[in-house]
Amino acid sequence: MALFNRKNNNAPSATTAVATAVDPALAALTGDYTIDPAHSSIGFTVRHAMVTNVRGSFGEHEGSLKLDGHNPAKSAASIDVKIASVDTGIADRDGHLVSGDFFDAEKFPLMTFRSTHAEQLGGDKYRITGDLTIKDVTRPLAIDLEFNGSATDVYGNERVGFEGSADILRSNWGLTWNAALETGGVMVSDKVKLNFDISAIKAAAPQA
Repeated sequence: MALFNRKNNNAPSATTAVATAVDPALAALTGDYTIDPAHSSIGFTVRHAMVTNVRGSFGEHEGSLKLDGHNPAKSAASIDVKIASVDTGIADRDGHLVSGDFFDAEKFPLMTFRSTHAEQLGGDKYRITGDLTIKDVTRPLAIDLEFNGSATDVYGNERVGFEGSADILRSNWGLTWNAALETGGVMVSDKVKLNFDISAIKAAAPQA
């Protein structure tokens, strides 16, 4: 289902273009959505000591989606993540991550993402591009997503779901702390995989 704009390298010219019908199922998803933090996760995976992966997540985040089934190019996403909510399962490690060596959460409490563009890659796979800000450094980020579908839950909420990931170099956002290993290499890899599993609830339509 095409939630975002589909690439078309063979699009007809404006003089020959013919209006296409809107997919009713797609049109029905049009609206504003609030990300449900109780059923969503935003996390990361990073190589530690060159031999294993450490996984973590951010327990506190909020965001919104705007889906436009009539003009999918107008769809958008916005996410705010509270850095101090990082959880890797080890309190000392979490304390190091929020310190000045890494995120400096006291000075820079939020990580944010604001979308600027979206496109369909094929089937239910999409790519949403936007601005990721960490420690007041803003750089572009492309997130590959899969649309998991839509459903009405037992409480009558209309939901949509997405999951996806993106690879970044943390040094591009000023996260440069490291330690050399005696055997060669470094303690923490520069490459980090960001992971997203999103469930969002559609806002009720305004009363006429």
